[in-house]
Amino acid sequence: MTQDTGFDTVRDWLTGLQDRICAAIERADGSARFAEDAWERHEGGGGRTRVLRDGTVFEQAGIGFSDVSGTRLPPSASAARPELEGASWRACGVSLVFHPRNPYVPTTHANVRHFRAMRDGRTVAWWFGGGFDLTPFYPFDEDVLHWHRTARALCEPYGGDARYDAHKRWCDEYFFLKHREETRGVGGLFFDDLHGDFETDFGYLRAVGDGFLDAYLPIVERRRDTPYGEREREFQLYRRGRYVEFNLVYDRGTLFGLQSGGRAESILMSLPPRVRWEYGYAPEPGSAEARLGEYLRPRDWLATSSSAR
Repeated sequence: MTQDTGFDTVRDWLTGLQDRICAAIERADGSARFAEDAWERHEGGGGRTRVLRDGTVFEQAGIGFSDVSGTRLPPSASAARPELEGASWRACGVSLVFHPRNPYVPTTHANVRHFRAMRDGRTVAWWFGGGFDLTPFYPFDEDVLHWHRTARALCEPYGGDARYDAHKRWCDEYFFLKHREETRGVGGLFFDDLHGDFETDFGYLRAVGDGFLDAYLPIVERRRDTPYGEREREFQLYRRGRYVEFNLVYDRGTLFGLQSGGRAESILMSLPPRVRWEYGYAPEPGSAEARLGEYLRPRDWLATSSSAR
Protein backbone atom coordinates (compact mmCIF):
# COMPACT_ATOMS: atom_id res chain seq x y z
CA MET A 1 0.00 0.00 0.00
CA THR A 2 1.25 3.48 -0.91
CA GLN A 3 -0.02 7.02 -0.47
CA ASP A 4 -1.59 6.78 -3.95
CA THR A 5 -3.56 3.61 -3.18
CA GLY A 6 -4.08 3.81 0.59
CA PHE A 7 -6.65 6.55 1.04
CA ASP A 8 -9.66 4.24 1.01
CA THR A 9 -7.91 1.90 3.46
CA VAL A 10 -7.43 4.81 5.86
CA ARG A 11 -11.03 5.84 5.32
CA ASP A 12 -12.34 2.37 6.14
CA TRP A 13 -10.25 2.20 9.30
CA LEU A 14 -11.59 5.59 10.41
CA THR A 15 -15.22 4.54 10.03
CA GLY A 16 -14.47 1.46 12.11
CA LEU A 17 -12.79 3.61 14.74
CA GLN A 18 -15.86 5.80 15.01
CA ASP A 19 -18.01 2.68 15.49
CA ARG A 20 -15.73 1.26 18.20
CA ILE A 21 -15.53 4.48 20.19
CA CYS A 22 -19.28 5.02 20.02
CA ALA A 23 -19.94 1.52 21.32
CA ALA A 24 -17.45 1.95 24.17
CA ILE A 25 -18.85 5.33 25.23
CA GLU A 26 -22.42 4.03 25.18
CA ARG A 27 -21.33 1.19 27.47
CA ALA A 28 -19.54 3.63 29.78
CA ASP A 29 -22.53 5.96 29.94
CA GLY A 30 -25.01 3.18 30.52
CA SER A 31 -28.18 5.00 29.47
CA ALA A 32 -27.89 7.27 26.42
CA ARG A 33 -27.21 6.35 22.80
CA PHE A 34 -25.63 8.18 19.89
CA ALA A 35 -27.93 9.59 17.24
CA GLU A 36 -26.43 9.69 13.75
CA ASP A 37 -26.80 12.51 11.27
CA ALA A 38 -25.51 11.52 7.82
CA TRP A 39 -24.75 14.43 5.49
CA GLU A 40 -23.36 15.26 2.07
CA ARG A 41 -21.17 18.17 1.05
CA HIS A 42 -22.10 20.00 -2.14
CA GLU A 43 -18.51 20.34 -3.39
CA GLY A 44 -17.65 16.72 -2.67
CA GLY A 45 -17.89 14.02 -0.04
CA GLY A 46 -19.80 13.89 3.20
CA GLY A 47 -19.80 12.28 6.59
CA ARG A 48 -21.70 11.06 9.58
CA THR A 49 -21.98 13.06 12.78
CA ARG A 50 -22.97 11.22 15.94
CA VAL A 51 -24.06 12.96 19.13
CA LEU A 52 -25.02 11.50 22.50
CA ARG A 53 -27.02 13.83 24.76
CA ASP A 54 -28.22 13.91 28.37
CA GLY A 55 -26.59 10.68 29.42
CA THR A 56 -25.79 9.44 32.90
CA VAL A 57 -22.07 10.25 32.48
CA PHE A 58 -21.95 12.49 29.42
CA GLU A 59 -23.94 15.68 29.13
CA GLN A 60 -22.90 15.68 25.47
CA ALA A 61 -20.52 13.50 23.48
CA GLY A 62 -19.92 14.21 19.81
CA ILE A 63 -17.86 12.15 17.37
CA GLY A 64 -17.80 12.85 13.66
CA PHE A 65 -16.40 11.12 10.60
CA SER A 66 -15.88 13.05 7.39
CA ASP A 67 -14.50 12.31 3.93
CA VAL A 68 -14.56 15.55 1.98
CA SER A 69 -12.88 16.91 -1.14
CA GLY A 70 -12.51 20.12 -3.08
CA THR A 71 -10.85 21.76 -6.04
CA ARG A 72 -9.09 24.52 -4.13
CA LEU A 73 -7.67 24.72 -0.62
CA PRO A 74 -9.14 27.34 1.72
CA PRO A 75 -6.99 30.38 2.56
CA SER A 76 -5.89 29.06 5.96
CA ALA A 77 -4.37 25.97 4.32
CA SER A 78 -2.90 27.46 1.15
CA ALA A 79 -1.23 30.23 3.15
CA ALA A 80 0.63 27.62 5.20
CA ARG A 81 1.51 25.52 2.13
CA PRO A 82 1.78 27.90 -0.86
CA GLU A 83 3.14 25.12 -3.06
CA LEU A 84 -0.34 23.56 -2.94
CA GLU A 85 -2.10 26.63 -4.30
CA GLY A 86 -4.58 25.48 -6.93
CA ALA A 87 -4.32 21.77 -6.11
CA SER A 88 -7.40 19.65 -5.58
CA TRP A 89 -7.64 17.84 -2.26
CA ARG A 90 -9.33 15.14 -0.27
CA ALA A 91 -9.35 14.75 3.50
CA CYS A 92 -10.84 12.22 5.88
CA GLY A 93 -10.83 12.08 9.65
CA VAL A 94 -12.51 11.30 12.93
CA SER A 95 -12.84 14.00 15.56
CA LEU A 96 -14.46 13.86 18.97
CA VAL A 97 -15.13 16.03 22.00
CA PHE A 98 -16.80 14.63 25.11
CA HIS A 99 -18.33 16.90 27.77
CA PRO A 100 -19.09 14.88 30.93
CA ARG A 101 -21.79 15.88 33.37
CA ASN A 102 -19.73 15.42 36.56
CA PRO A 103 -17.17 18.25 36.97
CA TYR A 104 -14.64 15.73 38.30
CA VAL A 105 -14.61 13.85 34.98
CA PRO A 106 -12.38 15.71 32.49
CA THR A 107 -13.49 16.96 29.12
CA THR A 108 -11.48 15.35 26.32
CA HIS A 109 -10.74 15.77 22.63
CA ALA A 110 -9.21 13.44 20.04
CA ASN A 111 -8.68 13.65 16.31
CA VAL A 112 -7.05 11.48 13.65
CA ARG A 113 -6.96 12.55 10.02
CA HIS A 114 -5.43 12.00 6.59
CA PHE A 115 -4.97 14.56 3.83
CA ARG A 116 -4.03 14.28 0.16
CA ALA A 117 -3.47 16.97 -2.50
CA MET A 118 -3.56 16.16 -6.22
CA ARG A 119 -2.76 17.60 -9.62
CA ASP A 120 -3.69 15.86 -12.87
CA GLY A 121 -4.85 12.80 -10.93
CA ARG A 122 -1.51 12.31 -9.15
CA THR A 123 -0.74 12.79 -5.47
CA VAL A 124 1.59 15.76 -4.93
CA ALA A 125 1.40 15.85 -1.13
CA TRP A 126 -0.01 13.74 1.68
CA TRP A 127 0.20 13.61 5.44
CA PHE A 128 -1.32 12.32 8.65
CA GLY A 129 -2.24 14.33 11.72
CA GLY A 130 -3.98 13.88 15.02
CA GLY A 131 -3.63 13.47 18.75
CA PHE A 132 -5.61 13.65 21.97
CA ASP A 133 -5.68 15.98 24.96
CA LEU A 134 -7.32 16.15 28.38
CA THR A 135 -9.05 19.12 30.03
CA PRO A 136 -9.78 18.54 33.72
CA PHE A 137 -11.53 21.06 35.96
CA TYR A 138 -10.56 19.35 39.21
CA PRO A 139 -7.35 17.51 38.29
CA PHE A 140 -5.93 14.43 39.99
CA ASP A 141 -2.27 13.54 39.58
CA GLU A 142 -2.97 9.84 39.11
CA ASP A 143 -5.30 10.65 36.20
CA VAL A 144 -2.79 12.94 34.51
CA LEU A 145 0.00 10.39 34.96
CA HIS A 146 -2.15 7.58 33.54
CA TRP A 147 -3.02 9.76 30.54
CA HIS A 148 0.61 10.53 29.75
CA ARG A 149 1.89 7.03 30.49
CA THR A 150 -0.61 5.68 27.98
CA ALA A 151 0.47 8.28 25.44
CA ARG A 152 4.13 7.42 25.92
CA ALA A 153 3.49 3.68 25.64
CA LEU A 154 1.73 3.97 22.29
CA CYS A 155 4.64 6.10 21.00
CA GLU A 156 7.17 3.40 21.94
CA PRO A 157 7.22 1.49 18.59
CA TYR A 158 7.41 4.77 16.66
CA GLY A 159 10.45 6.48 18.10
CA GLY A 160 9.97 5.88 21.80
CA ASP A 161 10.63 8.75 24.18
CA ALA A 162 11.79 11.01 21.35
CA ARG A 163 8.41 10.67 19.61
CA TYR A 164 6.50 11.15 22.85
CA ASP A 165 8.58 14.17 23.90
CA ALA A 166 8.15 15.86 20.52
CA HIS A 167 4.43 15.29 20.18
CA LYS A 168 3.76 16.04 23.85
CA ARG A 169 5.58 19.37 23.44
CA TRP A 170 3.66 20.07 20.24
CA CYS A 171 0.40 19.48 22.12
CA ASP A 172 1.41 21.90 24.89
CA GLU A 173 2.27 24.55 22.33
CA TYR A 174 -0.77 24.06 20.11
CA PHE A 175 -3.43 23.98 22.84
CA PHE A 176 -2.27 27.23 24.42
CA LEU A 177 -4.58 30.20 24.89
CA LYS A 178 -2.23 33.11 24.30
CA HIS A 179 -4.71 35.70 25.52
CA ARG A 180 -5.10 33.81 28.81
CA GLU A 181 -1.46 32.71 29.15
CA GLU A 182 -2.52 29.16 29.97
CA THR A 183 -2.82 25.76 28.34
CA ARG A 184 -6.27 24.39 27.58
CA GLY A 185 -5.63 21.42 29.85
CA VAL A 186 -2.88 18.99 30.81
CA GLY A 187 -1.88 18.10 27.25
CA GLY A 188 -1.32 14.78 25.58
CA LEU A 189 -0.19 14.28 21.98
CA PHE A 190 -0.49 16.42 18.88
CA PHE A 191 1.09 15.98 15.44
CA ASP A 192 0.57 17.23 11.92
CA ASP A 193 2.19 16.91 8.49
CA LEU A 194 3.50 13.41 9.25
CA HIS A 195 4.65 12.12 5.85
CA GLY A 196 7.69 9.86 6.13
CA ASP A 197 6.86 6.23 5.38
CA PHE A 198 3.17 5.71 4.64
CA GLU A 199 2.80 2.33 6.37
CA THR A 200 4.69 3.43 9.48
CA ASP A 201 2.84 6.73 9.75
CA PHE A 202 -0.51 5.02 9.27
CA GLY A 203 0.49 2.58 12.02
CA TYR A 204 1.13 5.47 14.38
CA LEU A 205 -2.22 7.03 13.47
CA ARG A 206 -3.93 3.76 14.36
CA ALA A 207 -2.04 3.56 17.65
CA VAL A 208 -3.19 7.05 18.62
CA GLY A 209 -6.80 6.41 17.60
CA ASP A 210 -7.02 3.03 19.30
CA GLY A 211 -5.08 4.24 22.36
CA PHE A 212 -7.54 7.00 23.15
CA LEU A 213 -10.02 4.77 24.98
CA ASP A 214 -7.21 3.14 26.97
CA ALA A 215 -6.17 6.62 28.10
CA TYR A 216 -9.62 8.02 28.87
CA LEU A 217 -12.01 5.34 30.09
CA PRO A 218 -10.11 4.43 33.29
CA ILE A 219 -10.30 8.10 34.32
CA VAL A 220 -14.04 8.14 33.65
CA GLU A 221 -14.53 5.06 35.80
CA ARG A 222 -12.54 6.54 38.70
CA ARG A 223 -14.36 9.89 38.76
CA ARG A 224 -17.88 9.34 37.45
CA ASP A 225 -19.48 8.87 40.89
CA THR A 226 -17.58 11.60 42.74
CA PRO A 227 -20.10 13.74 44.66
CA TYR A 228 -20.40 17.38 43.57
CA GLY A 229 -22.61 20.37 44.16
CA GLU A 230 -23.60 23.69 42.63
CA ARG A 231 -20.16 25.24 43.30
CA GLU A 232 -18.35 22.58 41.27
CA ARG A 233 -20.96 22.70 38.53
CA GLU A 234 -20.71 26.48 38.20
CA PHE A 235 -16.91 26.27 38.01
CA GLN A 236 -17.16 23.59 35.33
CA LEU A 237 -19.44 25.80 33.25
CA TYR A 238 -17.08 28.75 33.67
CA ARG A 239 -14.03 26.75 32.62
CA ARG A 240 -15.90 25.37 29.62
CA GLY A 241 -15.77 28.95 28.36
CA ARG A 242 -12.04 28.53 27.85
CA TYR A 243 -12.78 25.54 25.62
CA VAL A 244 -15.09 27.66 23.51
CA GLU A 245 -12.51 30.45 23.29
CA PHE A 246 -9.82 28.11 21.99
CA ASN A 247 -12.02 26.38 19.44
CA LEU A 248 -13.34 29.62 17.96
CA VAL A 249 -10.13 31.66 18.08
CA TYR A 250 -7.22 29.27 17.52
CA ASP A 251 -8.29 25.82 16.36
CA ARG A 252 -7.03 25.19 12.81
CA GLY A 253 -9.49 22.37 12.21
CA THR A 254 -12.43 24.65 12.95
CA LEU A 255 -11.00 27.33 10.68
CA PHE A 256 -10.31 24.87 7.84
CA GLY A 257 -13.78 23.37 8.11
CA LEU A 258 -15.62 26.68 8.03
CA GLN A 259 -13.44 28.21 5.29
CA SER A 260 -13.76 25.12 3.10
CA GLY A 261 -17.55 25.26 3.19
CA GLY A 262 -17.92 22.51 5.73
CA ARG A 263 -21.09 21.68 7.60
CA ALA A 264 -21.31 24.12 10.50
CA GLU A 265 -23.35 21.84 12.77
CA SER A 266 -20.74 19.09 12.52
CA ILE A 267 -17.78 21.45 12.89
CA LEU A 268 -19.24 23.16 15.96
CA MET A 269 -20.45 20.01 17.72
CA SER A 270 -17.29 20.33 19.83
CA LEU A 271 -18.86 23.21 21.76
CA PRO A 272 -20.37 22.37 25.16
CA PRO A 273 -24.16 22.29 25.55
CA ARG A 274 -23.99 24.68 28.51
CA VAL A 275 -21.31 27.25 29.36
CA ARG A 276 -20.96 30.57 31.17
CA TRP A 277 -18.61 33.53 31.31
CA GLU A 278 -18.05 35.79 34.31
CA TYR A 279 -16.31 39.14 34.17
CA GLY A 280 -13.17 39.32 36.29
CA TYR A 281 -13.63 35.91 37.89
CA ALA A 282 -10.84 34.84 40.25
CA PRO A 283 -10.97 31.69 42.38
CA GLU A 284 -10.57 31.98 46.12
CA PRO A 285 -6.87 31.60 47.03
CA GLY A 286 -6.09 28.12 48.28
CA SER A 287 -9.36 26.66 46.97
CA ALA A 288 -9.76 23.56 44.83
CA GLU A 289 -10.67 25.87 41.96
CA ALA A 290 -7.47 27.89 42.35
CA ARG A 291 -5.45 24.67 42.29
CA LEU A 292 -6.33 24.15 38.62
CA GLY A 293 -4.04 27.00 37.63
CA GLU A 294 -1.02 24.95 38.71
CA TYR A 295 -1.83 22.44 35.98
CA LEU A 296 -2.35 24.89 33.12
CA ARG A 297 1.26 25.34 32.13
CA PRO A 298 3.52 22.87 30.30
CA ARG A 299 5.13 20.34 32.57
CA ASP A 300 7.11 17.14 32.08
CA TRP A 301 4.58 15.06 33.95
CA LEU A 302 6.36 11.74 33.77
CA ALA A 303 9.72 13.12 34.89
CA THR A 304 8.11 14.44 38.08
CA SER A 305 7.00 11.00 39.16
CA SER A 306 9.52 8.52 40.57
CA SER A 307 7.17 5.72 39.52
CA ALA A 308 6.52 7.12 36.05
CA ARG A 309 7.38 3.84 34.39
